[in-house]
Parts: sequence; C-alpha cells; structure tokens
Amino acid sequence: MLNFKTIITHPGGAHKDEFLACCVLLAERPAPILRRDPTEAELADQSVCIVDVGHRHEPDLHNFDHHQFPSDQTPTCSLSLVLQHLGLYEDARQFCDWLEPTEWFDCRGPQATARWLGVPREAMSKLNSTVDLSLLRRFAFQNRLTPGEPLWEVMRMIGEDITSYVRTLRARLTFLDQTAVFWDFTLGTEPGKFLFLPRTEPMPDEPSMALDRFVEEMGLTREVVGLVYPDRRGGGYGLSRFRDNLRLDFTRIAGEADVHFAHARGFVAKTSASEPARLRELLVLAGTGAPSR
Repeated sequence: MLNFKTIITHPGGAHKDEFLACCVLLAERPAPILRRDPTEAELADQSVCIVDVGHRHEPDLHNFDHHQFPSDQTPTCSLSLVLQHLGLYEDARQFCDWLEPTEWFDCRGPQATARWLGVPREAMSKLNSTVDLSLLRRFAFQNRLTPGEPLWEVMRMIGEDITSYVRTLRARLTFLDQTAVFWDFTLGTEPGKFLFLPRTEPMPDEPSMALDRFVEEMGLTREVVGLVYPDRRGGGYGLSRFRDNLRLDFTRIAGEADVHFAHARGFVAKTSASEPARLRELLVLAGTGAPSR
C-alpha cells in the first residue's frame, strides 16, 4: 500500500523511466512532485516517496532507485521497481511491449538497446515520439508540480491508463478463457481456426481488447487465422484478420447484403449478422475467394 505525501525525483534532464514511475505513483496516490535531490531525513521518511535518486531501493520507505544495482544486473529501472511494489510488474512485462525496451534504454543506453532489439542504431532515433520528447522536456523544466497544473494532470492520466490497462487486461483474459470459442475451418486446402467471442450481458466496453493476447496465452498463434467479436457500435459483429493473415480478404464479402463495411485493404469488416452459422459462412467466403451474392 502506498502512503506518502510528496514525491521527489532528480533534477536536470528527465528520462522516461522516472517520468512514468511518477505517473504510476500519481495514479495510486496523488501528491505534489519535487524535482531535487533528497535529504537523508527524507530518505528515512515513509511519507516521502523518492524515485530514481538516492541510491536506495527500500519499498517499505517508498525509496525506488536502481542506480546502485550492479552493472551486469538484468535491466531494471525506477518504473520497474514501482510496478513491482504494486504487484503489477509481471503482468506489465507480459502486456506492455514497450516496458522491457524502456528498461534496456535507461540502463544500457541506445547502442546496446539497438543491438538487443536487433535493429540499427539509427532506428532508435527514427522511433522517437514527439509526444515523449515534449512531455519529458516540459517535465525537466519544472522544479515542482502540483495538482491542477496541466502537466501534473496529464501525468496522472498516463498513470491511470497504464495501471488500468494492466489490471483490466488480466481480468479480460480471465473473461475470455470462460467465454471465447475456437472455430475450426478449412480455407481452401489449409486448416485454420477462428476465435469467436459471443455477445454477453454485460458486454465489455471494448469487446476486441485482449483477443490477440488470449490467442498467445493459448499457444495458438500459428493456427488462428481471424477474429470474430461483437461490434461495440451495433448489434452485429466485427471480423478481422489475426496478425494480418493474408488467407483472409474481407473485400470478398463487401457485396454481401449484411456486410455494411469492408476495409479496402481487406483486413477488417463489420456485419449486421449475429447468427453463428451466417458468421461462419462469411468467414469461408472471405477465405476462399468465392464470389459475393
């Protein structure tokens, strides 16, 4: 449980790890942020949360620094430590593909991170987000951030989105395990599977959320060709390729009377059909190239 009144992180240049660590902390317990070095008294004070500075990792005292760790330790940043303390780290590593590269970049730098990712060093710069750069630059300019200030409020929203995503996705995977069905198909001469999520009451806010992750957890990424899930904008269903599997082309069903949208690139469609038999028929048509009626 987090119980602090103030967050302190280091002054000077800002990095993504302490910025996001502070965001997550704000989502759990809103507090002012001070950007300066902590005192010894503050490091010993549980009511002060100290992030990415102080050379101490003492979760019970809300001290979350990683710079004292051995250089050969598995990359671990201040965000890692905060997520660990909240019991969210393992799920975050599984669900947030950006987390491990963030750890590597902070602990090993861009050159080693590029080698680890198997990409040229130049790719790291090409993938820089102007959103990241602007937020970090504005954060670096501040000595103190308090509730009500635009950047503080944005940071809390970012933290809420991270923690909500991780917690919601775990609950969603449990829901899918209890609800989703795999349909077996033969498309042309090759077998395949479709993941079908029937409409339930209550229906999740974003029915298609976590379907890809669920297929991964089931170990069926090679077998699954497409996804079928309730359309949140109507009473029908969405149809989509799984990982852009080119065995499906939904432009083939664009002329069907109950298909009201088929993307010109063929990767997704929407239908008013709701009966499983008709949905299966549309999938076969999209997979075999049979002409529309």
